[in-house]
Amino acid sequence: MNFYEKLDHITQKNQSFLCVGLDPDLKSLPVVLSGKKNPFFEFNREIIDATADLVCSYKPQNAYYVAEGFERDLEMTFEYLNDTYPEVVTILDSKRGDIDSTAKQYARESFERYRADSVTLNAYMGKDVITPFLDYENKGLFLLCKTSNPHGGDFQDLPVKGSYGDEPLYQHLARKVSKEWNQKNNLGLVVGGTYIDALKQIRQMDSNLPLLIPGLGAQGGDLIQILETAKHLKNKRIIVNASRSIIYAGKGADFAEKARQKALDYHNVMKSFI
Repeated sequence: MNFYEKLDHITQKNQSFLCVGLDPDLKSLPVVLSGKKNPFFEFNREIIDATADLVCSYKPQNAYYVAEGFERDLEMTFEYLNDTYPEVVTILDSKRGDIDSTAKQYARESFERYRADSVTLNAYMGKDVITPFLDYENKGLFLLCKTSNPHGGDFQDLPVKGSYGDEPLYQHLARKVSKEWNQKNNLGLVVGGTYIDALKQIRQMDSNLPLLIPGLGAQGGDLIQILETAKHLKNKRIIVNASRSIIYAGKGADFAEKARQKALDYHNVMKSFI
């Protein structure tokens, strides 16, 4: 099963576009986990078990683990997902982007060390960045396109000349991915849910590319607006990410139960659009 097929399968099975970002922070973990040998993994496992039937994907952010020296917790999280919930799509959010020789090592990290189904990449250095990743034909690659952060437009909105005339850089990148780079049908784009017009433009350009849509919840993205846009533009292969609003929905011993309730709120809205 290739990446597109796996994403389509779990979206339909769980009737969900929801991705839970597993971004644990020591200062925000419930007290009940204090003193645990692998606190990030223990936290993630509780969240995963409570929400696995409501999601299409989980997305651990690499930096949260590396900053604390908790790479083993990240490995354990991917091991648990792969062994216990193999149908759910996993995304390693590392936003790698470097020359070919270095990219080969990042690809090994993503797909051999962690066995992630997909990874986020920064294509600022061009196609060289993604070429080593393309050797893993059944894995997905999400390229940063129009990001949800406030100053992403400093570069992403700059006009460039291309075969379609002047257009913002993010649209030029989306065309490159859609028309030239996606020959193995395993590429997708990161498009922030805080920029609805950009989401609409990119979906009109290509209705089949998977879109990873961050920005829901704490960043201010509106779920109904995102889904209404997707509905009118073939709501196919979208992954709507929420992190803090789900994983920190509760602070006490019932944190996983509270996370499930928040995920269920999102899921119930999404189910009506599928």
